[in-house]
Amino acid sequence: MRLVHLSDLHLGYRQYQRLTPIGANQREADVAQTFRRVVDRVIAIRPDMVVVAGDVFHSVRPANPAILHAFHQFNRLTDALPGVPIVLVAGNHDLPRASETGCILRLFEQEHVHVVDFEARRLAFPDLGVSVLAVPDVPGGRPELSPDPAARHNVLLIHGEVAGIIPKRAAMTDRATYEITEDELRAPQWTYVALGHYHVHRAVAPNAYYSGAIDYTSANTWGELAEEREAGLPGKGFIEFDLDTGTHTFHPIPPSRALVELDGFSARGMTGGELDVAIRTAVDACPDGIEDKIVRLVVRDVARHINNDLDHQALREYKRRAFHFQLELLRPDTRPLRGEGAPGHPQSLADFVRERLRSRQPAPGVDREQLIVRVFEYLDQATAAELAAAGEAEG
Repeated sequence: MRLVHLSDLHLGYRQYQRLTPIGANQREADVAQTFRRVVDRVIAIRPDMVVVAGDVFHSVRPANPAILHAFHQFNRLTDALPGVPIVLVAGNHDLPRASETGCILRLFEQEHVHVVDFEARRLAFPDLGVSVLAVPDVPGGRPELSPDPAARHNVLLIHGEVAGIIPKRAAMTDRATYEITEDELRAPQWTYVALGHYHVHRAVAPNAYYSGAIDYTSANTWGELAEEREAGLPGKGFIEFDLDTGTHTFHPIPPSRALVELDGFSARGMTGGELDVAIRTAVDACPDGIEDKIVRLVVRDVARHINNDLDHQALREYKRRAFHFQLELLRPDTRPLRGEGAPGHPQSLADFVRERLRSRQPAPGVDREQLIVRVFEYLDQATAAELAAAGEAEG
């Protein structure tokens, strides 16, 4: 009895200002392509059940292209795997604040697709000998997390934070509605616990896992990359779990667009020309080049006056070659705000702004995700204008 566990698809995620030939956000298209490849792999595996642990969409009001893509891909699953039950539980990104608003996930309900949104439900699949307790990320009370004693296999499908598992910095940038203690979870009483919300693949117990997101769609992507590197993970993907044998298999799915953290360094004592050379050396060391990749380089101990001495034409060229080139120049007096999400790296201005936007309650009627996208669009425009002005002054 094999189960596939997906989570945190975040369809409709948008970032940066690059567009496809038809005018869509390129990162949104990247994530859609990743999900298509995930569906291809799931169909090839041919599991007996598929569970999705929340955050199918990045926003409670996704745009039409994201809805249509999700609808098409879930139809591909049901057509290729006839009779295989699919259970979707809503995450914090899927659910509006008021239940009367309705949840977009209901669109996908059909004979073998079960959606659990505003309250927990226990679903029985007697032909498989499986009972699924599906718990969405909703405020208020939640049911006692107990298995069905009549079922051969019990699966807990839940979107939320397990206390002490999610690094503090990652939790601060995207809070789930509630926290679950390991005592509440009581993993040994379940055949399998399928968790969603945390974007990095991680074991909570031998039979309890966060599958992680399928692509880099959080407010802390560089922290995720560092966590995966520290844990020796191959990146994003999904889980296959055999309920009979307890065998866990992680299926990595390469992202549609590579994220590359270049080796950072200290510029203490460097002149502008020396820093230009060091930046170029770091860029040239990128395996297979920086073309069409999302790239970050953090340089520490950069004196304020050095900015005007840099080769801004070269920086513009790096931005042209990469899909997105993020150069972070940290002053000597910058105090690193270190977090578990990004070992060894100071918190950047971009990460700090995201964290503040995530932790503050937006004004009524303001969509938090769209606000964050708009803020970073303005920041990108300001950065481009600053570089252009510096280049003109240099000329």
